[in-house]
Amino acid sequence: MPRPSSSRGRSISISGKVAVARHVYLGLTFWDDCVWLRRKAGGRASGAAARAALMDARADDRIAEELTALRRLATLAAAGTEPQEVFAAVAAEAGQLLDADLAGVGRYDQGGATTYLARWSAARQDLGEDARPRQSGPNVSTLVMETGQPARIDEFSQASGHTAEVIRTFGIRSTVGAPIRVEGRLWGVLSVASTSEERLPADTEARLAAFTELAATAIAGAQARMDLRGYAEEQAALRRVATLVATGTAPEDVYAAVAAEAGRLLGADLTAVARYEPGEMLTVLGAWKSAGTILPFTVGTRTALGGRNLSTLVFRTGGPIRIDDYSGATGAAAAIGRDWGYRAAVGVPISVEGKLWGVMTAVSTREERLRADAEARLAGFAELAGTAIANAQARVDLRGYADEQAALRRVATLVARGSAPDEVFAAVAEEIGRVLGADFTGMSRYDADGMATAMGMWTSTDTPWPMAIGDRVELGGKNVSTIVGQTGQPARVEDYRSSSGAFAMAGRGWGFGSAVGVPIRVEDRLWGVVTVAYARMAALPPDIEARLAGFTELVGTAIANAEAQAALAASRTRIVAAADEARRRIERDLHDGAQQRLVTLALRLREAKATAPSGTEALISRLDEMVDGLEAALEELREIARGIHPAVLANGGLRPALRALARRSPVPVDLRVQVKGRLPDPVEIAAYYVVSEALTNTARHACATDVCVEVAVGETTLRISVRDDGRGGADVGGGSGLTGLKDRVEALSGRTTLHSPSGAGTALEVHIPLRPAGHTG
Repeated sequence: MPRPSSSRGRSISISGKVAVARHVYLGLTFWDDCVWLRRKAGGRASGAAARAALMDARADDRIAEELTALRRLATLAAAGTEPQEVFAAVAAEAGQLLDADLAGVGRYDQGGATTYLARWSAARQDLGEDARPRQSGPNVSTLVMETGQPARIDEFSQASGHTAEVIRTFGIRSTVGAPIRVEGRLWGVLSVASTSEERLPADTEARLAAFTELAATAIAGAQARMDLRGYAEEQAALRRVATLVATGTAPEDVYAAVAAEAGRLLGADLTAVARYEPGEMLTVLGAWKSAGTILPFTVGTRTALGGRNLSTLVFRTGGPIRIDDYSGATGAAAAIGRDWGYRAAVGVPISVEGKLWGVMTAVSTREERLRADAEARLAGFAELAGTAIANAQARVDLRGYADEQAALRRVATLVARGSAPDEVFAAVAEEIGRVLGADFTGMSRYDADGMATAMGMWTSTDTPWPMAIGDRVELGGKNVSTIVGQTGQPARVEDYRSSSGAFAMAGRGWGFGSAVGVPIRVEDRLWGVVTVAYARMAALPPDIEARLAGFTELVGTAIANAEAQAALAASRTRIVAAADEARRRIERDLHDGAQQRLVTLALRLREAKATAPSGTEALISRLDEMVDGLEAALEELREIARGIHPAVLANGGLRPALRALARRSPVPVDLRVQVKGRLPDPVEIAAYYVVSEALTNTARHACATDVCVEVAVGETTLRISVRDDGRGGADVGGGSGLTGLKDRVEALSGRTTLHSPSGAGTALEVHIPLRPAGHTG
């Protein structure tokens, strides 16, 4: 009784475990049909029938073997076996079914390459690692890819390139390949080869094609799992990078993580993240290498663009670039690559906020190419990495802005307090260096004689400074200090090895790699220059000039304030000196003029009295009264002259002048003077009037019983201390005496301290520089 025929559909459009189970079911049904037909023919015993039965039996055996192999593959696929194990099983089953010596499963990649995912050898040879060969010479992989049909090659005399190398290595004599289709598209090739003298059987193409068609479902499932796993790994990598960014990780750590994650994802030998700099330069910001690979560069390495190489082509085109044979690359970047064994490379642009920011590169130093989807995967990763970099950069910019504003506030506080210029210069140099991450910062003043004087310096290293504060260096040559002095504009020297002049010599001696100079202006005139230098030849920040502008404005304000204060102090000193000179002239005029006349008149009256005739007692009495009045007037005039300018001070110095004040004081004075020799006239006069005013106030207002006066000379300052045991309550603003005294001291750049609590006495302390500002004597 005839058995109903079974459906033998062979469509491979369904993937996954359901499709695998369906094919297994169809195969088993086909097996049942074969058994039924064999039994039906079992009664025939003639020769033709026997031969037909034998052929049927052999066909049945082959079918059984194929179905058994497919059953094993279906079991692997249904169990969710690792894709690599599935590919290896497909190669092994095909090789064993067709009695081949070698078998392999290859996947077609972009650019005409085949990635062999699995290889099998009947002799269990070591077939090496998976490879992505460049197709050259006759080979079944290329023929199957070009035609989409099974292909056979039994003659390899014309083989060349990678094909010839494989043939020689494994001794291949004959090979057959069949296309693998996944979801209707040509996915790859299943190939078998013979190393014996006999060619592969004539039906090998048909049998391999039939097996491949049925095995494609397991291959599709394995590929789907690979794709899903790759996507999961990619998302996990991106999440790790995003976590770094979200936690505020330093940019350099983000760049290193981006390079490492991309390298592991693509199976590359090394990856790098680099930023494009002004002047067509490239700076490496992060790099990663696989085990055993040596990095050809370090973070911070700068390379010039140009030629035909990955970084330059990405820069020129703004799109992904693949170079599968780096031997033809040119330019500085290519030279580095060839020196370190680059074979193939892929680069994709990194865009930040819509602008080309840099490039991410993945490199293979092995013979095989990078995977076909390297550009797509790297581009997708770079797109999200660009967002991460933008966020990290924004965080850095915000942090930098905050640091910069804090530094400016600190400098502005110094300027507002009227701090000495030297203090401001030192603070500005340090603040600039720390904010900009520089190795050296300095300020120099331009002098009228073509020289520049170092005014402030800071360094982040232990290397000795190339010059000291106050050193003068001649301008000239190619260096930032000279260029700024000549143009009045900011200047850069990216490579200090090409600089020249005295400033350049000092800079190179300290180790300058690159430097930038920005002018300092004071009231619209060029005053000096701020120099920022780096020991490495790293790219200078593009906005460094703008960031320095705020500091140079404050420096200019501080200098203008200091110059105004110095001019005011000098003016006050000149006024005090002029007043003292006027006092001295008045005292001299009184002494040489009015006093001498009064003395002369008194002498003549005495002479007149002595020659008066007897009997003129009334006249003599009147003359005595006139002489006494003249002497009293003369004494008052002498007191006035001493108040205007004590002659004893001019003649004998501070010690005898203070002794004279102490003797005339109505309150007992404990005088302690530690002064040897003469002091500058302004200092002596100021000290005299300080003690004089203090003793006068003590006598008039303090109700004190004792006063102590101490005068001592230090290295640079005269210190005066006047203390009494009176009732206290003195106030500088309470009367014109102490106010005038304070003004006189401050005019000499000195300072006055008054401590006078009520009921606890008064302590006045004055410090006067021995070389007051503006004094040239």
